[in-house]
Amino acid sequence: MNIYITGHKNPDLDSVCSAYGYAKLMNLQDPDNTYIPVRCGHLSGSVKNILEFLDIDIPKYKRDVFPKVRDVMLNADYRIDADDELTVVAAIYEKDNPSAIPVYDKSEFYGLLTVDDITNWTMRELAKDNKITSIPKVRQIMTAQEPPVNADELFDEARTLLQSSPKRGLAVFDEDGYAGFVTRRCFLKCPRNNVILVDHNESRQSIQGIETANIIGIIDHHRLDAIKTDQPIFIDAEPLGSTCTIVYQQYIRNNRTPDPQTARVLLCGLVSDTLILKSPTTTGVDVVAAHVLASIGGVSLEQFGLEMFSKVEGLKERDPESAISSDFKIYDEKNVKIGIGQCEVTQLNDLKDYSEVFAEGLESVRVKNGLDWAVLMITDVIHEHSALISTKHKACRHLPYKPIGEKLYDMPGVMSRKKQLLPEILHAVGE
Repeated sequence: MNIYITGHKNPDLDSVCSAYGYAKLMNLQDPDNTYIPVRCGHLSGSVKNILEFLDIDIPKYKRDVFPKVRDVMLNADYRIDADDELTVVAAIYEKDNPSAIPVYDKSEFYGLLTVDDITNWTMRELAKDNKITSIPKVRQIMTAQEPPVNADELFDEARTLLQSSPKRGLAVFDEDGYAGFVTRRCFLKCPRNNVILVDHNESRQSIQGIETANIIGIIDHHRLDAIKTDQPIFIDAEPLGSTCTIVYQQYIRNNRTPDPQTARVLLCGLVSDTLILKSPTTTGVDVVAAHVLASIGGVSLEQFGLEMFSKVEGLKERDPESAISSDFKIYDEKNVKIGIGQCEVTQLNDLKDYSEVFAEGLESVRVKNGLDWAVLMITDVIHEHSALISTKHKACRHLPYKPIGEKLYDMPGVMSRKKQLLPEILHAVGE
């Protein structure tokens, strides 16, 4: 059974790295199932650069977890040719009694032979002179084929299509051609993808179709607003600086040690989310985990962190809307819909070179998301200093930060969106 492990939309390093590291652990712990790390959003240039620096197989993009045709399609163990005689089919029916059989013309898929094709031909022959006088070839009794369905067609849409079709079965194609077939029996029960959530627990932050999935676990370090589940599930939610720290703790609890590459991946997510252990969200547990992972990975913690952040793109070269959206979270407080983004840089000296265009980009992001207020915190991870760009909103006057320009505020010592900025934003809205 496949179990997908996914972080949140707009995947950051903690999200991607924790999914990767937890999949590695669970594939060791539970070899009867296959744990697949995926991401449900596109990576920013900075995240791509850092993951390439780690030299790993980057978790593949998965658009959604809606049930699809490929989740229920069949693949026959037998193979018949269009020029085979019907006696070949009779032998198959005696053993398996299928409602549809895939037929090939040499090596190319030819179509589906259904039990209705056989019944109709038999009835026609018997109607002629009350007996069957010859055995036909398979192609002679096959009726016109219905258009195939795509393997990625939604389950519900394909079920409706088959219900309105005169055929008992339909061929399924994917990007490589014929992939299998479906019959009406395939749609008696809707399948559910199995999913573990890391670095988030709210449906609005999760992969599309999460409401149709079977959630079997949550690993997170944020506030709980968890999705309702049908059954009790495993949850490890701790107030630590990084989800990767929690994943590392899971290795310890299961008497496992991550391999050196996985240790570096977990260290990457930890260092990123704690801003090289400088963020106020950093705990003693994070510090210990970081040093142990650095030792296992064979790297210097400080040097690794600096080299990692050297891969971060400067904001002056980035598209504003793309940069803002790459790590952007939405909150609803007192009927005010707020969006808060964060970008990391290694210096703020060039802030005035791009602050105006980023303010315009932030306004566009606000409008596109139907928000009342949007802010972007730009954090210098080396010098522990941030700046805030804001759209217009009456709550701005209650912010405790010094204005340094239109829609621009100075935030010395502020590093954490969750622990330092968010409480001030919520307080400003409540005033």
